[in-house]
Amino acid sequence: MNTLPIDFKNIEETLSQQFSIINDIRDFNQKKVLDAFVENKVAAEHFMTVSGYGHDDLGREVLDKVFAQVFKAEKAIVRNHFVSGTHAIACCLMGNLRYGEKLVSVAGTPYDTMEEVIGTRGDKRASLMGYGVLYEEIPLTENLEVDFELLEKTIDKTCTMVLIQRSRGYSLRKSLDIATIEKIIHIVKSKNSDCICFVDNCYGEFVEMQEPIEVGADLVAGSLIKNPGGGIVETGGYIAGKAEFVEQAAMRLTAPGIGSEGGAMLNQSRLIFQGFFMSPSIVSDAVKGAILAAKIFEEIGYISTPKFDEKRSDIIQTITFNSQKPLEAFCKTVQELSPINSYVTPIPDDIPGYEDKVIMAGGTFIEGSTIELSADGPIRPPYAVYMQGGLNYAHVKIVLQSILEKIT
Repeated sequence: MNTLPIDFKNIEETLSQQFSIINDIRDFNQKKVLDAFVENKVAAEHFMTVSGYGHDDLGREVLDKVFAQVFKAEKAIVRNHFVSGTHAIACCLMGNLRYGEKLVSVAGTPYDTMEEVIGTRGDKRASLMGYGVLYEEIPLTENLEVDFELLEKTIDKTCTMVLIQRSRGYSLRKSLDIATIEKIIHIVKSKNSDCICFVDNCYGEFVEMQEPIEVGADLVAGSLIKNPGGGIVETGGYIAGKAEFVEQAAMRLTAPGIGSEGGAMLNQSRLIFQGFFMSPSIVSDAVKGAILAAKIFEEIGYISTPKFDEKRSDIIQTITFNSQKPLEAFCKTVQELSPINSYVTPIPDDIPGYEDKVIMAGGTFIEGSTIELSADGPIRPPYAVYMQGGLNYAHVKIVLQSILEKIT
């Protein structure tokens, strides 16, 4: 590896064009969010809370409308009752799929936690397959790309829903940009116009100027402790899309007959409004930090994906070390320079929902928040670290400088 010192100032100058593009995306998305707040007349009274069943919560209703407008959806539900992005995704799948219907994952195997939801691993009785839903995967090509030819052959009238995972998960495939998602949807709809195109939008919100519904997706879901929470939302998730599919998912979250009409927000509405308003700028800094990481690790000879000058569709940066020691050093340094729990040393351990031991670093204000700077990776070849988030670019830069001192 290259052991010469890295001139961060010079590298940042070479990244000016990439950073300018990210700024344009930020400004576009910030205006889109602001317009939704203004047009839906968000006011202080929408921060008030109700108790019990949560009936007639005006703030919750307006919050749903703001998300729906930004994501160009007929309907949205935004709730602190979702415990994770996986929970929101599971509600979409289990709310809209029935016995004998088929789900097809179009970009290979979904990330680890989804395997247990689907039923390819874990407690099958509790899974989709346990309820009699059929499942099929379309493997990636040898180049880890979506196999469009096989996709066209696979989709037919028996396919009820396709799962399009925007982010790479713990794989080295490319994240799916909006143009690729549009191509997938076009092929699916040409073969079966009734097939529900569902996009797992985690890590992708506000990275591009468009969201999946704008290119034909029927349903999207994500986590509020990732991009759209702006780093301050304490918990929750969202679902947006066609009204009938969103409501079916809502009835899985609550109960038939209640759907999106119930659920006390427990004084979380202001945080969710504010986090959503902040998120385009927070996401922008996270993407800049990822681009910086890609560039400096390429400079010293490691493989980073995406490359520093490649188009971005999520906030995740992967660096492949091909051995366990530098992977652990990377995560330990992230933890040492985290604002919270900096004295804690992360070690590889078993994590619910994951097959391999995983090392996770993230001294975050919100537990598990991945819009805040964090890094993790499964302890398995090729020993890649997955870095994501950063509430501000300066923090990411400080951490990267320290990591370089330890592994070069």
